[in-house]
Amino acid sequence: MTLFRNVLLTSGLALALSSGAAQAQPSAQDTPASRAASKPMVTLQMPALPAPVPVTLNPKTTALLVFDYVEPICNSQPKCKGEMLPAMTPFMARARKAGVVVAYGTREPNMSKWVADVAPAPGDIKIVNTAQDRFYNTDLDKALKAKGIATIIMVGWKVSGSVAYTSVGATVHGYTVVIPVDTTTATTDYETSIGFYQILNQGNGNLKNEPLKPKSPTLSRTDMITFQ
Repeated sequence: MTLFRNVLLTSGLALALSSGAAQAQPSAQDTPASRAASKPMVTLQMPALPAPVPVTLNPKTTALLVFDYVEPICNSQPKCKGEMLPAMTPFMARARKAGVVVAYGTREPNMSKWVADVAPAPGDIKIVNTAQDRFYNTDLDKALKAKGIATIIMVGWKVSGSVAYTSVGATVHGYTVVIPVDTTTATTDYETSIGFYQILNQGNGNLKNEPLKPKSPTLSRTDMITFQ
């Protein structure tokens, strides 16, 4: 009888203690995460991007870098063939006619799958890359410097990826960069805006989009670029 009473008392005490602990703890819905989730979302507005500016380039010291205008990407991204390619095709023809050096960069599986309208020609530089920055672990800088290149026009898929990262790599290597805004984009308008903002806001940035600021990026457009 004594043993049974002790068990009942012990069980009752444990139940009381556990009930008290449960009351002391916050409810499952009252957590930092739930409290944060209950707060209204904050809407932020990105600074307006500066308008593209006209530039005049010396074709003897300028290179056109083409990234990922390849069938596997362009066939799956409507903006590539619907927006980028119509601007890029006549621009590349003008650049080649002016004598601009043309270089291509993509990953190994896509090197033979360039879109026909802007595919490499004999004598063009071709770089197989493993990172979005086409200068990383490649001979691109060596190949461009060997041809006396000081300014790079950068085009291709996509602005928030390869174009943004390579623009940083280019300025770090001492190049002045020009990006025609109609030859690069991304899947969404948000991602496109972020990409252009990142390009102008890099280490040696150009937030005011001063035309041809040395060793910095400039946003232009194909119909605003001339060769002289």
